[in-house]
Amino acid sequence: MAQVTVQPPSLRVQKSQEIVEKQSQIIPLVQKNGKVSLTDKNGHSRRHTAQVTYSVVHQIRGRIRLRVPRLRYDADYAQRLLAIVEADPLFTNVRIKTAAAALVVNYKSSSVADAKVRSRLIYLIGAANDMGIVVPKANNSLATQPTEDVENSWPGIQLSAMATSLAVLGGPLGLPIPPLIVAGTIALATLPVFQRAVEGIVKERKLNIDFLDFLAIAITTVQGQFLTPSLMLSLIEIGENIRDRTARSSKLQTLDLLSSLGQFVWVERNGVKEQIPIQDVQRGDTVIVYPGEQVPVDGTILRGKALLDEQKLTGESMPVLKRKGQPVFASTLMREGRIYILAEWVGNDTRAGQSIKLMQEAPVHDTRMENYAIKIAEKAVVPTLLLGAGVFAATRNPARVASVLTLDLCTGIRVSIPTTVLAALTYAAKHGILIRSGRALEQLAAVDTVVFDKTGTLTKGEVSVVRVESLNPATSDLRVLELAAAAEQRLTHPVAEAVIRYAEAQQVAIPNRSKWDYQLGLGVQAEIDGETVYVGSERFLRQQGVDMEPLNGHQPGDSLIYVASNNQLQGRIVYSDILRPESQEVITQLLTVDGVEVHMLTGDNKRTANAVAAQLGIAPKHTHAEAFPEQKATVVRQLHEQGKTVAFVGDGINDSPALAYADVSVSFANGSEIARETADVVLMQNDLHGLLEAIAIARKAKQIIHQNTSIVALPNIAAMFVAVFFGLNPLAATVVNNGSTVVAGVNGLRPILKPSPKKALPSAR
Repeated sequence: MAQVTVQPPSLRVQKSQEIVEKQSQIIPLVQKNGKVSLTDKNGHSRRHTAQVTYSVVHQIRGRIRLRVPRLRYDADYAQRLLAIVEADPLFTNVRIKTAAAALVVNYKSSSVADAKVRSRLIYLIGAANDMGIVVPKANNSLATQPTEDVENSWPGIQLSAMATSLAVLGGPLGLPIPPLIVAGTIALATLPVFQRAVEGIVKERKLNIDFLDFLAIAITTVQGQFLTPSLMLSLIEIGENIRDRTARSSKLQTLDLLSSLGQFVWVERNGVKEQIPIQDVQRGDTVIVYPGEQVPVDGTILRGKALLDEQKLTGESMPVLKRKGQPVFASTLMREGRIYILAEWVGNDTRAGQSIKLMQEAPVHDTRMENYAIKIAEKAVVPTLLLGAGVFAATRNPARVASVLTLDLCTGIRVSIPTTVLAALTYAAKHGILIRSGRALEQLAAVDTVVFDKTGTLTKGEVSVVRVESLNPATSDLRVLELAAAAEQRLTHPVAEAVIRYAEAQQVAIPNRSKWDYQLGLGVQAEIDGETVYVGSERFLRQQGVDMEPLNGHQPGDSLIYVASNNQLQGRIVYSDILRPESQEVITQLLTVDGVEVHMLTGDNKRTANAVAAQLGIAPKHTHAEAFPEQKATVVRQLHEQGKTVAFVGDGINDSPALAYADVSVSFANGSEIARETADVVLMQNDLHGLLEAIAIARKAKQIIHQNTSIVALPNIAAMFVAVFFGLNPLAATVVNNGSTVVAGVNGLRPILKPSPKKALPSAR
């Protein structure tokens, strides 16, 4: 992330400051009438010369978050910044989190421009460096301020471990531990269970497994059987902790387009070129884009021409030549040329920004694993309660009731299943597959439809030479390649780079090039071995007077460049975005698994899409061409509405909406930042074989979960039969219940103990 140094005295910031001062008449520095003011003793406004480094993490309408590294180590500076930002009338809410060096502010977007807010913040970040700022007493402690992402870290595991230790010391070991202390510790450790039980009754209007656990813990504690509830609590807390660890480890960021582009943009205003922060670009500005830069806005070319790589936005694998009057789009990469653009849409109003907005509107799921076993356990709650009530009515023995309640399926399932999930996620990570959550693992195991984006996913996403053809009997294919490589060397055009790579792979001796002239969008003229060589489009060669008669009878192709020397056509080079070497194998294996459908989405035309699909064995009815981001998301939604569990595999900004709407989304480590952040599964080795392995790991984990359910259920049901008809000590019931839990938990560790699964998928059934 680019770092920016704030220099408040700069002309731009001072102007922004003066605008805000005229509106608010409040410049924070010293306390006055309950406010903070930035005026000195004479009432004059101060100018600050301090430099403070900051970076913008993200911004949406009404909210902006910045990272200011100084907040982490300078508490006094943090106090001053909090005070002066809170006092500024532009902001409705301010939060500082020193551990993350984060400053988060909210403002009324309807009454103030985003650019003005950002300019004001930049000024205040520098102004807070003034040591003369007096912080109001009410703000003397940042500890009292609300911070973002604060979690209530109740020490459940520690308390349950302490309760177990005290119960062992005061029970089997016979140490004089006051029962009140042990019971009190158990009561504190039970609070999270009690809260979840109450939430189930109040919010979900049902008796959940936590209610059952709470009753068992309460009855055994009242009876003085401290070891039973403390062991039960320990296992519950271990299971909940592991379950939370299988939730998505990094929250989906509030991504916006500006965070993925450069920090500064060149614009031309009143005939003067200046570089400004990207967030300050406005509609109507003339934006200048140079080679190697990303286009920052949607607009129309005013002058110049450029070769633009639109792959991440549109999925088009080949660079596109754009001239005056043609539209260009934000996030596309300038390969060659220089253009002046009339900015028509900026920021999140651009096409790329709308793709991100569509992604953010996708439904958000609980990322913890919600599996069939938990649902089975919850269905057993009411019958277990009724059975316990029946035993009590028949025997009037609370101990037997406690045994019945202890012998539920809940504890074992709540420990063994998260353990299996965590082991599977760990195993996958060690094999180059990042599965972000337990829910993603669960969905992977159930996938019956896989939808692939074409460009960059099934294909390499880069130009590659397919073949070289001589069109002159006196010239060999090798000579055609030599001339083309010599003329194209050191050019940055993707086709030129592909020709050089192909020549090097064929170990061709590339001749020297003397004079040369490259014409953007047409081709190159060069002097090679005393010959005048032309390499480029058919149009370019005809313009140079080359005899194109040898083309008669040759079927033209979509992706060709021609090679001529001394005004004679020598040959042509066919290139395309070729398939990944593993694509066909992966598609074949997916198609051979009963019930799995494979679809392909692409922005290419139907003819190109069908040709690629036929090569891969994908049915025409499952091939979706000319698909923009919104249409890709629609296809995924429609498949989901048909009852299918959909995995979508893609890597570009244009794929992010479809990734967000899929049941499980897959991307590559080298995909766009937005695609990686959206994806539930990231293939770190950028190889589609990882998808097969991920599905195999998920299905194996599901099989182990089935086994664990049996391991937990059978002994507990048998022991419950004994408890109901013959009676069973609560401690013995705990041993059976906890013992089966431990065995199932150890079984759940099998994913990390097994060798790597084969590429072929196990049956889904």
